[in-house]
Amino acid sequence: MFAANARTLSRIEPAVRRVVIVDPNLSSARLLTDIMKGMGAREVYAETDEERALELLRDVEPGVIFTERSGEALNGETLARRIRRSSMACRMSPIIMVTGEATAAAIKGARDSGIHEFLRKPFTTGDLFKRVENVALKPRPWIEAVGYVGPDRRRFNSGEYSGARKRRSDGLGGGGPAEVKDQAIRILISALAQFDQDPSQATRAIRQQAETLNGLAIKTADAKLAMVVATLQAYLAGGQVTKVGLAQPIGAVVAAAKAAEQAAPMARAS
Repeated sequence: MFAANARTLSRIEPAVRRVVIVDPNLSSARLLTDIMKGMGAREVYAETDEERALELLRDVEPGVIFTERSGEALNGETLARRIRRSSMACRMSPIIMVTGEATAAAIKGARDSGIHEFLRKPFTTGDLFKRVENVALKPRPWIEAVGYVGPDRRRFNSGEYSGARKRRSDGLGGGGPAEVKDQAIRILISALAQFDQDPSQATRAIRQQAETLNGLAIKTADAKLAMVVATLQAYLAGGQVTKVGLAQPIGAVVAAAKAAEQAAPMARAS
C-alpha cells in the first residue's frame, strides 16, 4: 500500500497544484486524476487529443503534464516537441509519458522529444509518485538547442535509477564552469550551422547560450568573454537576426572561449 510522508507531499504540492492529462482513454485519465488529487492536485484538466490539448495549454500553466504516447488524434512525442518549441508559458513544464507502449523505440523517442519521465502502464501509485517527486524536486538542466529542446537527457527516467552518480554533471549545478562553457559553445556552433532550418528556434538557442556564457563570464571574471558575449547580445537585441549577421559575433565568442581554454594549462603551470 502506497503512503507518502506529509513533508514530501508538502514539498511537491506547488508542482502538482495544477495538472494537465492528455489521454484518449477516459478511464485511464480518470484513474490518473484521482491519484493526482490524492497527491495534492487542486486543478486537473484532461483532454483526449493533441490539438485540443494545445489549446488548453495556451490558457493553463500546469506544474506537470501527463501524456499517453499515442491515440487516434494524439502523438505524445509530437505534442512534447510542439510544447517545447512553442512560446507558451508551460514550454518548460515537466512532461511525464504514461503508456503501455514500453518498447526501446518508444522510450528513446520519448527521451528525444523532450519528455522528462516515462512510466509504463499498468503502474502502481508508488511508481507514479517516484516520477512526480523526481520532476518536482530534482530539476535537470534545460537544453535549448535546435535539434533538441528539453531537459538534459542524461538523467532521463531517473525515477527508476538508484545507483551511484558518476558524471561530473550529476550535481545540482549541472557541471563545472568548463563543462557549462563547452556545452554552450557547442550549441552556439550547431545553432549557427542549422540556422536556415529553423531560424526562430536557432535564435532562441543562441540567445539562451549567450545568457549562460554572460553569467559564466561574470562568475569567473573573464573580461574578454564578457565583452564578446555582450557584442553578440547587442546584435540579438538589435532587430532582424540573420545567419550572416550572427557569424562574426559567434565566431568571436568561440575564439575567446578557445583562447581561454588554451591559456588555462599555462596559468596552472606557472
